[in-house]
Amino acid sequence: MERKIYSAIMALALGCSMVACSDDKKNDEPNPNEPVESKDLEYTASNANAWHNYTIQVANLLKDDANSLYEAWATSYDGGDAYATTFKNHNNSTYASALNCISEIIDGCSSIADEVGNAKIGDPYNLYVGGKYEEALYAVESWYSWHSREDYSNNIRSILNAYTCTYGVDISAHSISTFVRSLNPELDAKVLEAINNATASIIGIPAPFRSHINSLQSRAAMDACATLNEVLDRDLKAFFNSLGDGHDAELDAIVKDYVDIVILPTYKDLRDKNAALYTAVRNLADTRSNAAFEAACEAWLEARAPWEMSEAFLFGPVDALGLDPNMDSWPLDQDAIVNHLSSGNVSDLIWGDGDDDGKVEAAQNIRGFHTLEFLLFKDGKARTVK
Repeated sequence: MERKIYSAIMALALGCSMVACSDDKKNDEPNPNEPVESKDLEYTASNANAWHNYTIQVANLLKDDANSLYEAWATSYDGGDAYATTFKNHNNSTYASALNCISEIIDGCSSIADEVGNAKIGDPYNLYVGGKYEEALYAVESWYSWHSREDYSNNIRSILNAYTCTYGVDISAHSISTFVRSLNPELDAKVLEAINNATASIIGIPAPFRSHINSLQSRAAMDACATLNEVLDRDLKAFFNSLGDGHDAELDAIVKDYVDIVILPTYKDLRDKNAALYTAVRNLADTRSNAAFEAACEAWLEARAPWEMSEAFLFGPVDALGLDPNMDSWPLDQDAIVNHLSSGNVSDLIWGDGDDDGKVEAAQNIRGFHTLEFLLFKDGKARTVK
């Protein structure tokens, strides 16, 4: 997840004007020409056309980004070999050895462990205990869907998948875990225990997290993630840094299976489920029913899972192509989202290589999973047709 803090996000008391897309409205609907606070925005007959246009735009961009990410790993990256080939061959300027690849894997795991504990849970917690209650609430990732704990536990699952070379039902005999266990079973047990403790501690936070930010369970989850990060960054790295010669074949097999069993299937799942999400969003625009809203929300949850389970390997194309902030910037600029509902200008969501940082960030702040979450969910449930 790409985290960005900027003043507009927290200025949620600022009003934003909505322009009506239709003159037809019920008597109990808010006047679309009156200021509406971003956080209180509702789906209505008056803004439905703009709402669906926006959801389709965002879902289409998610679909395209997920496809680009898979193709970069599976087919070709930057006009050359697939990134999978570059990583597995590790005979290039980016990766000179299998040990370089293993280091990249461990760095990705320790990075997301730190982010979950210190940022995803820690930022809201620290804001809350500092008396900034509303800011704490809006710092909680995935709070519109009330899916925060599941997101965070899937982040830790991404570490488990990377360490044990597992995704779904596929399990490799060639993993970092099996290799470490063969030489230092105590360390392998320590890593697995830290992963399991972090997962259990996160799920142990009462749901929804947004209502229990300063709970003892939240503090325990932060501590468990810190322990996991320490075990990975200190103990596991030290193990590989002190590794002697004679293990090339074993490390090569780990890297190959890591790509074939973890990365490629995860990104294929991401591609396929975002295509299904786009279909569900198009169906919602066509039918405009509560059932279609619920189906789109379910498709969002399905598409979200492989993304969260990919966050232990946010290196390579996902980083270089800007796909992480494209798909997963947080917190949102809700005011800008409301403004885009009014304008509907799809070019506001697109950026190019020649654009300055301000243009790129402005585009990324109003697209991706969380923008679509805002448009589909309200207080943990699917929005309803008014």
